[in-house]
Amino acid sequence: MKREQQQVSEDVKPTAPVYGVGDSTLRAAGGETGVRALVDAFYDYMDTLPEAAGIRAMHDADLSESRDKLTTFLIGWMGGPSNYAEKYGSINIPGAHRHLAIGLAEKEAWLLCMQKALDDQDYEEVFKRYVMVQLSFPAEMCRNR
Repeated sequence: MKREQQQVSEDVKPTAPVYGVGDSTLRAAGGETGVRALVDAFYDYMDTLPEAAGIRAMHDADLSESRDKLTTFLIGWMGGPSNYAEKYGSINIPGAHRHLAIGLAEKEAWLLCMQKALDDQDYEEVFKRYVMVQLSFPAEMCRNR
């Protein structure tokens, strides 16, 4: 019986995608173009959702630089070119947000915008969940109240 079980397990190939290895996450996001679309949707939600009014007020009226910063960061975070430091300097996510009053409501509003933006993309559900879980850690680290 053990031999049969061993043979079956050796023949079974995992079908779940693997993220966080090389550029697998970036490829799942649709490359740099896909990340830009995600970030654009994210900031569109930040601009329009009543729940996001507080975090929207923390940003400049013109979101162009914020869009570029998040896009550049996510591309590198997803395994693509790491151009953030070259373009904007080194990043310490909690440190970069320390001057803002970020509590649970602000964290949840940010994650809501990201979830809605992810839902707008033609991504696999498992990928959307992966991104949300991974981004929940830095979102939590930014809380300072």
